[in-house]
Amino acid sequence: MRRQVFQPFERFWHWTQAALVLFLALTGFEVHGSLSFFGFDQAVRYHNLASWGFIALILVAMFWHLATGEWAHYVPTTKNVGEQARYYLIGIFRNEPHPGHAELSKLNPLQRIVYAGLKVLVIPLMVTTGIFYLSFHFVRGGQVGQLHLRDLSTIAALHTLGAFALMSFLIAHLYLMTTGRTATSNLKAMLTGYEEDVSDAR
Repeated sequence: MRRQVFQPFERFWHWTQAALVLFLALTGFEVHGSLSFFGFDQAVRYHNLASWGFIALILVAMFWHLATGEWAHYVPTTKNVGEQARYYLIGIFRNEPHPGHAELSKLNPLQRIVYAGLKVLVIPLMVTTGIFYLSFHFVRGGQVGQLHLRDLSTIAALHTLGAFALMSFLIAHLYLMTTGRTATSNLKAMLTGYEEDVSDAR
């Protein structure tokens, strides 16, 4: 049985966000001196441009989620959290059936909690600290002004912490993507929008 689980905009948003996050990570770590790819000046320029694209995508996605009611899929719940956690920690290695509950939502209870944390904590942290970075020096009335901050060290540390949180999520996300009915079924669902086996949705 096939059913549509991801609408066209969701897929566009997912893949565009993934590309921007990876590009921001690449250029961001180069700005920090961890990588050498574009060169420092170009890395800063590309990072700043991509950050505005990321913010624009967030705003469009927020409007879409509110307008369509899709935001409800991300509301955290404690129902079946223990069952879901047990599956990922033990059941998956014993080839036990997935707890599922796909008929209730496209996201399981643990996914709801993780995604809510990303949307309420990590993404706002990245955007807020990033804007502080971009506006630390600003031009007003032909004069260069400066935000009343002692320095950027705390903001830099928080921004970097958020970046590592996003990278940790990405690694876990890539692994869990392979835990569907087959190793590629979840990937196919995000590419095509359709899921073949509803009872095994992740």
